Amino acid sequence: MSDTPRIEVTVAAPIETVWSVLRDPELIARWHGWECDELAEEIRTIYLNGVTADPDTYTLELSEGDRFTLHEVTGGVLVRITRAPRDPESDWAAYYDDINEGWWTFLQQLRFAAERHGMAERRTMYLEGQLLEPEPVVDLAGLGAAALRPAGTAYTATAPTGDALAGTVWARGERQLVLTVDGWGDGLLVLAEQPVTPHRPNGGAMVLLTTYGQGADEFEALTARWTAWWEKHVERTHPLP
Repeated sequence: MSDTPRIEVTVAAPIETVWSVLRDPELIARWHGWECDELAEEIRTIYLNGVTADPDTYTLELSEGDRFTLHEVTGGVLVRITRAPRDPESDWAAYYDDINEGWWTFLQQLRFAAERHGMAERRTMYLEGQLLEPEPVVDLAGLGAAALRPAGTAYTATAPTGDALAGTVWARGERQLVLTVDGWGDGLLVLAEQPVTPHRPNGGAMVLLTTYGQGADEFEALTARWTAWWEKHVERTHPLP
């Protein structure tokens, strides 16, 4: 990987619309990360504090040096994040590759929210930890067959939580699989393998669920099922730093 990695996605939407979802905190909260008490402050820190935004060139320079640029292409808008060079002296140097993976996840969520839901509000749940078994998280989730299918193709599976899953393979990365889930109001499921690092000596995995149109009781039940399944397979759960 280069000193300044590029993470890209093409969004089928007007460039003005895509720019707005990078500048409006309420819209950013509908694709960046996941629901947590710190989300609003995280959005201010990343997208508002100390940034340089140029609406004429559709360029957003973040305070730590990462840069968003938008480019009109056939079929929509190419959203490109150019990472700042890795700084070995930074407190975040050990997490540089994790941040690359996080940006990839978030761009997939941006594309999905813009193309399929008009940036509607969502509900999310996040699971992350070190697995007890040396087994890929897609297999633990009953999605090994789906992981082999090309992007854009349909899949069906039954998760160990009892959830009947069906939809399409939305995207795949080197370490991530993203699936749409019809039964979650046309939701999204992200599964990621996390490599061995100094701060993660046994590696790990991440699961991120996004739902639309679910009431509080329905979402609470979904959360309980997936959390109970997850806790059977991880040594511990912990948030990203």
